[in-house]
Amino acid sequence: MAFTGSGTKEDPWTLSTPPGGSQYQVYRDETADPPALMCQVGSTKLSYQLRCIDDLHEMLKGYGDWMPLGNADEQKPAAPGTVEAWARTEDNPVGGWYGLKKGFRGRFANYVPPVLEALGLAEVEHNARNNRMRAI
Repeated sequence: MAFTGSGTKEDPWTLSTPPGGSQYQVYRDETADPPALMCQVGSTKLSYQLRCIDDLHEMLKGYGDWMPLGNADEQKPAAPGTVEAWARTEDNPVGGWYGLKKGFRGRFANYVPPVLEALGLAEVEHNARNNRMRAI
C-alpha cells in the first residue's frame, strides 16, 4: 500500500480506506490525554486511543489468521468476530471503545487497519467489500 507522511501532526500519514474509496490523514498525538491516533476524514475528526496500534497487532498475532474488518458506525452493531467488534468489546485491553469522541467512536476497522499496514505490522485486503486483515 502506498502512503505518504511520517505520522506527525506536521506531516501526517495520508492513507486510503481498505476499499480504496477514500483518502484520509492520520497522526500520532502523544501529548493528548490519553495519547491518541488522530484521523482527519474530510471535515470529520476522529480519534482513537494510540495504544490501539499495539493492542490490535497483539490481538491479531494471537488470532493467527485473517480476521474480517466489519466496519460499522458507532450507532450500528458490529458483526461478531470482526476487528470492529473487538475494538468495542469489554474484553479488549481497554475494556470497551478505543474511539475517544462519543458519536465518532465507530469506524475503527476502516481507519486503523491501514495504519498497521503502513507500519508493516499487518496485511490488509483491498477489495470493494468484506475486507480482512492479519498480523505480520
